[in-house]
Amino acid sequence: MEEEEIMIEQGSGNVFADLGYPDAEEHFAKSQLVLAISNALRARNMTQAEAAVLIGLDQPKVS
Repeated sequence: MEEEEIMIEQGSGNVFADLGYPDAEEHFAKSQLVLAISNALRARNMTQAEAAVLIGLDQPKVS
């Protein structure tokens, strides 16, 4: 059986730009913000509902 060569292309660091999304930088910034919020909640052992009360939003908006 002959081995098939696999081509690998290094990404730019912004998957949204790599996939050709319009407003890729905005999508990337939002994803980074979501990650930071998620990490902060996890570090504080907070649920989304607890975070919502703390910041004055309802849970679906935190989600």
